[in-house]
Amino acid sequence: MRNGGEMIVEYLVREKVPYVFGLCGHGNVGLLDALYDRTDAIKTISTRHEQTAGHMADAYYRVAHRPVATLTSCGPGSCNIPIALACAFMDSSAFLAITANVPTSQFNRAPFQETYRHFQADFPSVIRPYVKRSWQPTRADMLATALRQAFATMLSGRPGPVNLDVPFNVFKEPADEEVPDPGDWREGISSRSGGDPESVRRAMALLRGAKRPLIFVGHGVALSEAGEELTRLARQLRIPVIFSPNAFGALDMQDPLALGFVGRNGVFQANEAARTCDVLLAVGVRFDDRSSSSWIPGYSFNIPPTRLIHVDVDVQEIGRNYPVHLGIVGDARTVLRQMLAAAAEPGPEPTGREAWLRDIASWRAKWEEFVRPGGESDAVPIHPQRVIQALRAVAPDDAIILPDSGVHHNWVVQFWKARRPQTVLNTWGFSAMGFGVAGVLGAKLAAPDRPCVAVCGDGGFMMRPDVLATAVEYDIPAVWLIWNNFAYGAIRDIQTGLLAKREIATSFVRERDGRLINPDFVALARACGVDGIRVETAADLAPAIEHAIKAGAPFVLDVHVDRDIKPPAVGTWQLPPLPHGEPAFGARRLPQEETR
Repeated sequence: MRNGGEMIVEYLVREKVPYVFGLCGHGNVGLLDALYDRTDAIKTISTRHEQTAGHMADAYYRVAHRPVATLTSCGPGSCNIPIALACAFMDSSAFLAITANVPTSQFNRAPFQETYRHFQADFPSVIRPYVKRSWQPTRADMLATALRQAFATMLSGRPGPVNLDVPFNVFKEPADEEVPDPGDWREGISSRSGGDPESVRRAMALLRGAKRPLIFVGHGVALSEAGEELTRLARQLRIPVIFSPNAFGALDMQDPLALGFVGRNGVFQANEAARTCDVLLAVGVRFDDRSSSSWIPGYSFNIPPTRLIHVDVDVQEIGRNYPVHLGIVGDARTVLRQMLAAAAEPGPEPTGREAWLRDIASWRAKWEEFVRPGGESDAVPIHPQRVIQALRAVAPDDAIILPDSGVHHNWVVQFWKARRPQTVLNTWGFSAMGFGVAGVLGAKLAAPDRPCVAVCGDGGFMMRPDVLATAVEYDIPAVWLIWNNFAYGAIRDIQTGLLAKREIATSFVRERDGRLINPDFVALARACGVDGIRVETAADLAPAIEHAIKAGAPFVLDVHVDRDIKPPAVGTWQLPPLPHGEPAFGARRLPQEETR
């Protein structure tokens, strides 16, 4: 007979969960005690903050496509993890958040750290918007059902985090209950649902008949591991591909058919293709505001008259932001395989693509000419484009890059060319500062033989500097490239660009003398046992990055970047009622009639 904590650990072992990330508290000592007995099969990593544990688990799943668990205590301990849960939920990443709660015998009596004023032991209500489902077993014999249902829900359909909220006594109470065998309950369940065959054939006819076809891929393609199928389809039909950031590398972005990111801070050729295509196959994308220029017609898309074929495993995303000519509910890889099979059937060969591809080549040449000066600049402080180009030149193709939330993220998505899928991990939907800072630890644990680099702002890094201590404690050789511009730069750019050309509370300025100020990040790193280098000139970038990657130990790069150079917008973005801006490069709004 096992107690509840032992049942949970045994089930995690059977699910082949390799890690539990989390923080101790009086509420979860019962589970920690059970984990102690199974260190042979599952490793517990103690972080210095619960948000860090959540971002680590999120990033681990994005690399390995295999979930881990987090462990937090009752009250404030678990209240520190909703940011990480929201980040994972909005980007369709998965982990099991085990939260502790007060003993059931003390429900509704306001014991230490109980949330009770609306409902007893009410933490599940706190995170309800940010998980696929929450379970709160109040007896140990309820754990078996909750655990198997939690994993099935977490990993089926569109992935997402789930919550198991466990009262203290349930960890220690015995239960005469068998631990479920995941092989009996889940191995026969497939989420690889295909699309309606007739709809797939109609989609192929549209693509074959199009003069200016385009494919738009999002995180659904990466989660489905559909890169091979996407590459075959694009090359077979000679269809260019544009990307949402979480799909970078699904097609090698050095391929001539790979156009880059679309949207406000995308690249010119991707935006021009998106707004002038006649048929758009969108696979696993949400059409969010940043990739769609806030849905304002003519800047990134013109749907209609562009005929949209939208493929997604989540029916709620189809038709959310644009009317569809054809909607197909299904797994990205399965539907792309169906399309490849349809493409092999007899039918008219695609014609007229040469003019379309020539137009795209001319747009690409214009964009590369426009951005070349930034990539060659030796100015001090360092031009932001030089940072991305130096990192791309030094990092191997299998390196994993985690751009945190901030202005640096706009530069990464605009200039990074990923050669492989799942090598750029973004906090895209919820855009949580700290994701990259902490997530790089989880990514490195998932891929210990590959370089993992967090590109994070000085503001974002200061939200989770505790990661340095964890990296040293567990010997995790991650690299942090701190984009030091002495500001919350993205918000400063909004203040100076969309508002009254003035700023408040966005630069890091000493009040008494107006001097820009930040911690000495290299000294901070060394205080934690981490080596570091300050980089202030473009010529020093590549050698410093190469040294950090090869160090084989946690490493910090404090890179001083020009705070006044903004990413060149090729689309637009709007925060109503403020007016939207116009592109810094390229044509402005294209009337819909011109795309007919």
